[in-house]
Amino acid sequence: MASEALPRKDTTSPARAQPRKRGMFAERAGNQRPAGSKVLLGFGVILTMIFCLFPFYWLVNTSLKTGAQLSSASLFPSHPTLDNFQSIFKNSDFTHALRNSVIVAGSATILSLVFGAFAAYALARLRFRGKFAILAIVLSISTFPPIAIAAPVFKLWTDIGFYNSYQGLILPFLTFTLPLTIYILTSFFNEIPKDLEEAAMVDGATHFQAFRKVVVPLAAPGLVTAGLLAFIYAWNEFLFSITLTSTPDRRPVSAAIAFFTGSRQFEVPLGTISAATVVITVPLILLVVVFQKRIVAGLTAGAVKG
Repeated sequence: MASEALPRKDTTSPARAQPRKRGMFAERAGNQRPAGSKVLLGFGVILTMIFCLFPFYWLVNTSLKTGAQLSSASLFPSHPTLDNFQSIFKNSDFTHALRNSVIVAGSATILSLVFGAFAAYALARLRFRGKFAILAIVLSISTFPPIAIAAPVFKLWTDIGFYNSYQGLILPFLTFTLPLTIYILTSFFNEIPKDLEEAAMVDGATHFQAFRKVVVPLAAPGLVTAGLLAFIYAWNEFLFSITLTSTPDRRPVSAAIAFFTGSRQFEVPLGTISAATVVITVPLILLVVVFQKRIVAGLTAGAVKG
């Protein structure tokens, strides 16, 4: 006599399901930060911001003081004034120095982007022996201390007539801005699919047209990042600026500030130096704030794959 098949009972007891449920809620609870850690994290962020921003605030504070107020350590100027800013813009040496910095830093940035883009594209697309060795050598050049080549460059420029000239400043600046540009753009070009260029060439574009019309627009975040970093370096550079120039007609603003003089002998013009420093720092801050998203995208290119 065939035995009748009985339906199988559910052996999963509530006692077994309960630990899994508790584990799920425990995992969610573990992902939530305690209130105390959030307070400590917020306090640490505020403390870090104060630490980073206080020197710039003190610079602005000093630039708004004149006379006896410059010797006081008050956090707020008792009688703030813009006399120091008016004084530096009436000084023709400072306005000429601003013009020189724009010319030198702008030229170094443009040349770095042009030559760096071609070099980075070749390193990213071409296959040849020693490619990584070349990239390593390029990066190692940017680690050289500027003081190590300042004296030889000074002697060479004096012999060939490049001393106290725009090209005499732009070429040494390229020594440090170009390797950084190549490194950033190489990692960015590696992330752009090669199929896009091949599709453009199938449609009749030349290799250069595919590079100019397809690759370069896609690499805009990397170009912005490399350009800003190159411009900031060239704008702030001091050693070459003061070593390779001798007259206010060619001296950049970073070096011109060192030649500010007070109204009396042996007086240190703290107010005018602070005002000039604020003037040359604010444009860099505005550039970083405006292009911060592209800077982050350019610096993180190649960090994550997939």
